[in-house]
Parts: sequence; C-alpha cells; structure tokens
Amino acid sequence: MKFDLSTGYTEALKFANSHYENFPTASLLIPKELRKHVAVIYQFARTADDYADEHNYDSKKRLELLNDFENQFYDALNGKWTNNMFYALANTINEKQLTIENFTNLVFAFKQDTFKDRYKNYNELIEYCRYSANPVGRLILELFQIKEQEAFLLSDKICTALQLTNFWQDVSVDYKKGRIYLPQNEISDFNVNQIDFENNSANSNFKQLISFQVARTQKLFDEGKNLLNFLNGRLKLQIKLTIIGGEEILIKIKQQDFDVLQKRPKIERKDFFKLLKKVILS
Repeated sequence: MKFDLSTGYTEALKFANSHYENFPTASLLIPKELRKHVAVIYQFARTADDYADEHNYDSKKRLELLNDFENQFYDALNGKWTNNMFYALANTINEKQLTIENFTNLVFAFKQDTFKDRYKNYNELIEYCRYSANPVGRLILELFQIKEQEAFLLSDKICTALQLTNFWQDVSVDYKKGRIYLPQNEISDFNVNQIDFENNSANSNFKQLISFQVARTQKLFDEGKNLLNFLNGRLKLQIKLTIIGGEEILIKIKQQDFDVLQKRPKIERKDFFKLLKKVILS
C-alpha cells in the first residue's frame, strides 16, 4: 500500500484540532512549519491513550492493542508503514532527530494504564508521570532544537505538574473508570474512605487531602518556571500560557473549596482573555 506524507500530516492536523487537551497541540502560537510535527506527535499519543481507555475490551485485549501499536511504531522506524500517521511520524522523527525513548516511554505509560489503577505513594505516582507526561515536553523542546539537560529537567517539572493537575481535576471522572491517582498512603493519612468517592462526598478530610495535593503541585509549577528562560518567541508564550492554564485549574479547585467530586473544575471560554492577559503581563 502506498502512503502519502502530505495526507498524513493533514490528517494529523485535523485530528489534533478536533480534540481538546490541556497541552497545546496545533496552536497558532506554534510556528506554522512545526504545527504538522506537533500534530502527528499528538495523534500518536492520543491514539495510544484511546487504546488504553477502550472500555469495550478487557485489560488483556487493550494491552494487546498497545503491543501491536508499539510494533507498528518500530516497523515505521524501519521503513515499514501501516498507515499515514506512522509514515508522517517516522518522517518527523528522522527530520527533527527526535529521541525514540520519549515515544516508547509514552506507550509504556499507556500499557500501565491497562492493569494499574492505584498508586501506593507519591513517588510511585511521580514515576508514572516520568513516562506519561515528561516525554511530551522533551519532544517539544527537541522540535525547537532546545537540548540542554537543565531545560529537560525543568520541563519535566512542568509536565509532571500539568499531569498531576489533570489528576486532581478528574478525580470523579477517573473514579468512574475504576482509577484513583491520589496516593493510597495519603488517602489513609487524611482519613479518607472509599465510600467518600462512591458517594461523591467531599468532607473536610477529603478537602484537606486535595488542598495538600494542590499546594504540592503548585510548588512543582514554581520550581519549573525557569524553563521559560530557555525559550523565546511564540514557544515561550505558548508554554507560559500552558503553565498559567494549569495553575488556573488549581485556582478553580481552591475556589470551589477543594470539592472535585461534585464539580469538575475546567477552563471556560470566558477565562481565555483573563489568562492571555496574565501571559502578557507576567
């Protein structure tokens, strides 16, 4: 079968623009010549994520799908393509000299999602973020030819903070899927019970637990903000907007008294200009 590079990138851009994500994909703040590369990386990650969350299949079948997906990825790197996405992705990797491990780390995290739904402690959760979130930031930096180790480490802090923010934002959503990302030992430390999740009951103990997570996640954002010193132009604006967007979710969690069971905090259209103003003035 013959595959077309232009079609692959066009499909990736359409895919990226049709999905919402806290992480920017084909944003206008990303230079036009790089948007197709960002979009196909996003398509790769989102497709794998969808396999991990495919609830029509049991965990064994979802893992099989991800193993097959990973094999297709390796085949693409060796010039054997199965669809336009892998054709375009292989071109992006070769053209931009991207690190293969960042892609395989993402797939590793999605595989873990098929069989692991609890995390014993914070360190275990951070280790998960090392695979599920940090590779995305590193790939974006590589696309922009930023390869300093310090920049990678600062990016890891921001990406982990964004991932954790999404976990606290989606506590009720994830629980319905059978997942709890709140560290199990901290759930116990704050005397939160399983029935609190089942009843959507955010009592004072639960709110204190979420308050603790929010404060720790904000500290991660603060520790990673020096990443901006490595950036310039539109990328700097985009990453600044991404950080401020993540922090805004934490603010909204605080504004609703840390009750993320009754209401999922989210950024509305009306918030955009406020966030943009923060970007310009910061």
